[in-house]
Amino acid sequence: MPIAGWCLATATSIVLGSVALSPVLTAARADNGALPDIDQLPAPAAVSETSDAPPPVAETTAPARTTRPTTSAKPGRTRPSPSRTTGATTAPATTTKPATTTENGWTVTTSDGVKTYVRTFTTEGGTAVVRMTSEGIVSLVTATPADGYRVEKTGSDVNLAVYFNETNHSFIIHAQWFNGAPFVEVSEVGG
Repeated sequence: MPIAGWCLATATSIVLGSVALSPVLTAARADNGALPDIDQLPAPAAVSETSDAPPPVAETTAPARTTRPTTSAKPGRTRPSPSRTTGATTAPATTTKPATTTENGWTVTTSDGVKTYVRTFTTEGGTAVVRMTSEGIVSLVTATPADGYRVEKTGSDVNLAVYFNETNHSFIIHAQWFNGAPFVEVSEVGG
């Protein structure tokens, strides 16, 4: 009888876990059509992707008695940590939007000396938005396949390939940081 109870508890745990994870697994499937918007997904600490939003600006506070120093998640990247204040009021946060320019078709913003490049690439197989930083980080913002195509992303955060595939036919957007600038090559294979 104890073994039957253990089996029932284990099976129940598996079913509940599967039900709880099914929305996450469904959103992550490459054959599910469009990829989820990257800005709606939390970025893992180990991945060095950035968002379109400017980096957070530290809140301006009145003189405080106790503060914690800023911590670093990764060398060269800092994140403001919350300050603890006693008897002080917090002034409204001010955000300054980084200046935006255009370089060779890329929309470029600069923040803390790091340039972020964003550009949309459209093929018959679909549309992809690619982001790169002057630190050499490459990321896919969104990828939307055209009717009859499916999207597949391969590579790493320094060398990325986005495939829009149909039977015996593919459009490939290959992106990497090369010689101090963003480099993207769009190819068509098959037909």
